[in-house]
Amino acid sequence: MAKVIALCGLICTGKSTYAEKLHKERKAALLSVDEITLALFPEGAGEMLDTYVERAEKLVFAKAVELAEVGIDSILDIGLWTRAERDEARAYFTEKGVDFEIHYITVPREEWHRRIAKRNAAVKAGECSAYYVDEGLAEKCLGFFEEPQADEDVYTVSNG
Repeated sequence: MAKVIALCGLICTGKSTYAEKLHKERKAALLSVDEITLALFPEGAGEMLDTYVERAEKLVFAKAVELAEVGIDSILDIGLWTRAERDEARAYFTEKGVDFEIHYITVPREEWHRRIAKRNAAVKAGECSAYYVDEGLAEKCLGFFEEPQADEDVYTVSNG
């Protein structure tokens, strides 16, 4: 059966770039929660964003299983910010009999802030389709994110 690789990491750490690399190398389907939510809500979804992200993740998980069942690898460009989310993802794919890995994308904090500034400039200039990351959102991300621990069986990819 095919493999599903889910990406874990903060926004602006290079998950989408890494996902694109794996997509090409493995000739795998690339399923992105941000791509779905940005297509549906280009101006943002306000207070409903978390609900829509959760729904998009469920859709992406189901589609990854469908693809695996017909022999197609999938790369899930998501976030898996908490241990609970990672454990739930592992359990979901294990229950479905799908080979599953998590790749944790990390960058040094200074590089992370530089990337946020670069992305925000591109968003303001209309050069990319992404969410603007203001200081409040960046701090929320840092407060919410739980770095994977050694016992989680996660591949760490240093990206910077």
